[in-house]
Amino acid sequence: MEPSQFISDATNGHTVGLDWGEITWLVSGEAMAGAEMTVGLVTIKPGKRNPLHSHPNCEETLYVLSGSCDHLLDGELYRLSAGQAIRIPRGVRHWARCLGDEPLVAVIAFSSPDRKTQTHEEGGVA
Repeated sequence: MEPSQFISDATNGHTVGLDWGEITWLVSGEAMAGAEMTVGLVTIKPGKRNPLHSHPNCEETLYVLSGSCDHLLDGELYRLSAGQAIRIPRGVRHWARCLGDEPLVAVIAFSSPDRKTQTHEEGGVA
């Protein structure tokens, strides 16, 4: 078996730079044949947030590795810090805003190998 079918790391993942930060995609159906979920590493710059968005085909879990954020989830605001996770149900509108001077770094996981995103405001890709 080919290791690239099962192993990925931040140095060989596909990184997408955005005005609010970046996402490095580690596992997806496109990157690894047979994958049943999508996993990435997201960094949000201090004071920035991703656009209000939802995922119509999957649930998302975000686990904070470092930094902290406010996370808007279906109109309710939650504060998260390192070691905490939040579950975002399918189709629920949400965004995350980095707090403080340190970037937010989090693992994001989706229950689909081909996560879809709908943006609900101008301002870019989520």
